[in-house]
Amino acid sequence: MPIDDGHAIHYAALERGTPVFSADEVELGAVEEVLDNYAEHIFDGIVMKTAEGALRFVDAPEVARTAERGVTLAISAAEAAELPPPEKAPPVFKPRGGGRLSRFLGGGWKKQ
Repeated sequence: MPIDDGHAIHYAALERGTPVFSADEVELGAVEEVLDNYAEHIFDGIVMKTAEGALRFVDAPEVARTAERGVTLAISAAEAAELPPPEKAPPVFKPRGGGRLSRFLGGGWKKQ
């Protein structure tokens, strides 16, 4: 029986604690943080907290569906077990001037 995750929602509406499932329908953990480049409206991925309490970074292309009651990944549980931890803390990006070319060359974002 497929996962009953409700209606599809925008990634920005995801809440901490939303269950995360693999493509083979194994519950892997829960959403800890949604990573977004707010200025560009680009989904970067999620930080998932596993049942063991470990944090794992799930890159946006590995997220197949975001819904009311669950996030479904495009990868299997075995592949998800190999996901890396996030870099230190989840990054928060804030624009700091510069134009599009500056951002392209790496000068338009500041990690805090």
